[in-house]
Amino acid sequence: MHLVGILGYLVTKPQKFRPNRRQMTLSPLARRITYVVVFEIFAIAFATMLLATLSGGEAQGSLPVAVASSVAAVVWNFIYNTLFERWERIRRIQTRSLGLRAVHAAGFEFGLIAILIPLFMFWYQVGPFDALVMQVALLIFFLVFTFVFTLIFDYVVPIKREG
Repeated sequence: MHLVGILGYLVTKPQKFRPNRRQMTLSPLARRITYVVVFEIFAIAFATMLLATLSGGEAQGSLPVAVASSVAAVVWNFIYNTLFERWERIRRIQTRSLGLRAVHAAGFEFGLIAILIPLFMFWYQVGPFDALVMQVALLIFFLVFTFVFTLIFDYVVPIKREG
C-alpha cells in the first residue's frame, strides 16, 4: 500500500486491532521506546536538512545542533509533562479539556523555544529574530511531520487493544 493509500485508510477507516504482515505488535513500553527512537532518528535527519537550508550552511554544520535540539526536546518533554501532570494532580483535574490541551501544547512549545533560541544564536551566530525564524520553521515542520509520522507508525505498529 503506498503512502496516500495508508493515510486515506487511517483517516477514514479506524479498525479494531487485526495485525497483518505489514504490521507488528509490541508491548506498550517497547512501542513507546520504538516510537521515540525512530521518530528522533527521522527528526534529526530532517532537522539537519532544514537547519542547513535556513542557515545557508551545509548539513554537517547543522547535524550537531539538530542532535542537541532533539536531546533538548526529549528532556524538556519529560520534565514538562512530569511538572504538568503534577500540577493537574494537585488541582485534581481528571480530564483535559480542549482548552487545557491547547495550554499544555503551547506551554511545551514556548519552553522549547526558550531553550533552542539561545542555542541557535550561539551555533549559527545569528540574532534573536533569525533564531526565532529558524525555530518557528522547525515548529511548523514538526507539526506536520509528527502528524504524518504518527499516522504511519500507528498503522505499522498498532496499539493492541484488549477486547
